[in-house]
Amino acid sequence: MNLNDVSPVENYDGDFPLAVINPSSNSLTEVMCAEDEMNSIAGFQGIVGQSSALREVLQQVEMVAGTDSTVLVEGETGTGKELIAYAIHNASQRYGRAFIKLNCAAIPLDLLESELFGHEKGAFTGAIAQTIGRFEMADKGTLFLDEVGDIPPASQTKLLRVLQEQEFERLGSGRTHKVDVRLVAATNRNLVDMVARGQFRSDLYYRLNVFPISVPALRERREDIPALVSHFVKIFSHRMKKQVDSIPPETMAAFQWYSWPGNIRELQNLVERAVILSRDGVLRNPLHKKKIELTISSVQRIRTFQSPMTSDDTNRTLIVGTLEQLGWVVGGPNGAATKLGLKRTTLLARMRRLGISRPITQEGTKMVGMAPESIC
Repeated sequence: MNLNDVSPVENYDGDFPLAVINPSSNSLTEVMCAEDEMNSIAGFQGIVGQSSALREVLQQVEMVAGTDSTVLVEGETGTGKELIAYAIHNASQRYGRAFIKLNCAAIPLDLLESELFGHEKGAFTGAIAQTIGRFEMADKGTLFLDEVGDIPPASQTKLLRVLQEQEFERLGSGRTHKVDVRLVAATNRNLVDMVARGQFRSDLYYRLNVFPISVPALRERREDIPALVSHFVKIFSHRMKKQVDSIPPETMAAFQWYSWPGNIRELQNLVERAVILSRDGVLRNPLHKKKIELTISSVQRIRTFQSPMTSDDTNRTLIVGTLEQLGWVVGGPNGAATKLGLKRTTLLARMRRLGISRPITQEGTKMVGMAPESIC
């Protein structure tokens, strides 16, 4: 099957059932089995989702994988750029050969060149033995350079040469080494702007940018969030030997509507926290202390895919969350109606239909039932 055969995640009316791995059993839930089948059909290990944005990326991976062309994977931190690089390697003729990775931002600048090309004994202080670099390690395979925008100018020149000539010298040696390496680079920086500012070589940029792939931020593929949450719940509940049977609608709604500045990495960390806090087999909302930003654009995105809750549940959670964020102001340029892209009268009518009213505390007494019309 191809990517178009991948079925979307099932739509649920109520709690999200998750018969995840029981510590005393190897059985999986129907939902998890469907998720694993979806991943195996797609043929991209570790990549979870079925959104159009993700499908487009994977189609680009399929197109370029069979070539030896250099690929530049662009995207925000935490979007899964390394997984895309690994998918390119696994779908290529170099599958089974070495997949070597190096985070250029994690290596001190004075050691980066040695990490890339290796060094001879005595090449510099502390070089007590001959060391091969990542290019030699990746010979006949794939080298993944993450955060390539952090490479200093001197090393950019040498990187350009090895990409053009497929040859280099170790530090402290005059011997030229030939290699056969397929390069996949990644960055969360705007290399075009860096070129314009003279911070990145234009000729190296063009050499890297043979086939660019832009990985979407998580907020641009919100329909993948239920599958990702289920995927991480499965992993962490098994690791912690905890049973998680369901995800309440309000918890999943919080996951879907949060802006996710840290992308999938942040989602993974928060699901881990939620599994730790889970009780009685229920996954609790770990975002209750975070400010969930609901913009008009994000609301419109949410409405473009099938909600896992009923439409009334979805609207009620969305409206109450927006009102709470804005101090229960309905009208005006900074009110909930504007935030939701609705007319004030339309929002008031929906609040009446859904029974939404503002909780009020007066002298320590909570008074509920205020008519929507009286809310500012």
